[in-house]
Amino acid sequence: MTNHSADTDPILLADNAALVVIDVQQGFDDSDFWGERDNPDAEKNIAALLDAWQATGRPVAMVQHRGNGSPLGVGTPGYELKPEVAQARWDVHITKTVNSAFYGTPDLKEWLDEHGIRQIVTVGIMTNVCVETTARMGGNLGYDVLYPVDATHTFAMAGPDGVVIPATDLSRATVASLHHNRFARVVGTADLLAASGA
Repeated sequence: MTNHSADTDPILLADNAALVVIDVQQGFDDSDFWGERDNPDAEKNIAALLDAWQATGRPVAMVQHRGNGSPLGVGTPGYELKPEVAQARWDVHITKTVNSAFYGTPDLKEWLDEHGIRQIVTVGIMTNVCVETTARMGGNLGYDVLYPVDATHTFAMAGPDGVVIPATDLSRATVASLHHNRFARVVGTADLLAASGA
């Protein structure tokens, strides 16, 4: 497990901290497919962080999921980035077919290490799936991971017993798991913006 400072300590944001923007794609607007979501401010917060990263010259990794068989299918409108992020500048563009951005093309770890980046900020969709998986792997690989949960969102999901767990509960479980096990430091968008110096 990676050791992190207490969550009450000030955020120390590295000059080259990478913002990893995960799967902010139009196909996630298909509520008939995905169901009820949480955090309607997620995209606004992601866009604010992108603006801060661009203003300060920090690196951005843009990640897209090649979700054939879902509304994220390559070649469909759902694969395209949402307007909040589509016009942003990024330093590397990664495509993937699994949950973790560390299993994509090009290789995220190689890119981070090549540029001497040891701190990452993970944002995007879904809170408890691709964003959490990337954060957990980042922690396991020794990166200092910051997780602004209000710059993520997810959807309600059914368990094996058929009981549907609300999106807000799934997000709370992700926060508890990441925090308790020190995979990442859970923070807020406002605190990151203040720490960015933008």
